[in-house]
Amino acid sequence: MPISVLLADDHVLVRAGIRALVEKLPDVAVVAEAKDGREALRAVAEHKPDVVLMDVAMPGLNGLEATARISKEFGSVRVIILSMYANEEYVREAISAGAAGYLLKRCAVAELEDAIKTVAGGDSYFSPLVSRHGVKDPSGRLTAGRASIDRLTSRQREILQLIAERHSTKEIAQILNISIKTVKTHRAQLMERLSIHDVPGLVRFAIRAGLVSLEE
Repeated sequence: MPISVLLADDHVLVRAGIRALVEKLPDVAVVAEAKDGREALRAVAEHKPDVVLMDVAMPGLNGLEATARISKEFGSVRVIILSMYANEEYVREAISAGAAGYLLKRCAVAELEDAIKTVAGGDSYFSPLVSRHGVKDPSGRLTAGRASIDRLTSRQREILQLIAERHSTKEIAQILNISIKTVKTHRAQLMERLSIHDVPGLVRFAIRAGLVSLEE
């Protein structure tokens, strides 16, 4: 049986390009695509792929949060984080989330094939270009932003990302299928826990912590 792969990236052209490359690899098949973290979770539940190629910066639910949930709920599904950055902290966060691999988007096709097959076989794969220290010492000291965000629950991080993406309270309630009152309660708890007392401050914090990019 070919190795089944799910592609998760919010850019249509990027997904199309990665799909074209993956489908040329022997014994590898793309079974589904997703444009954000929530869609990726639904696709994983439906297709049970062997490997997920997961972008980091996606709207609604980012790749690291989605990876953590996949690792917890679907232990047999292996995730490779795709990133533009060979950043030590990103690598640590990927490992902490349960990723089995970390690959740079500028990698060669041969490395992409090697990563997919290595991870599908049960081993880990980290691009030689990423920080060795980040791979060897995932428990090392984080920046203040990351250290603070690690104290938040998964739901709080999810709501923080949606706030930072400029969604209204009503929109967040609709996206998460919860009440407006519950959203307001989470927002108040976020502000208290982070000692931030306005929405612009939450947005700045989310950007520093890597939940959203400046492009968002």
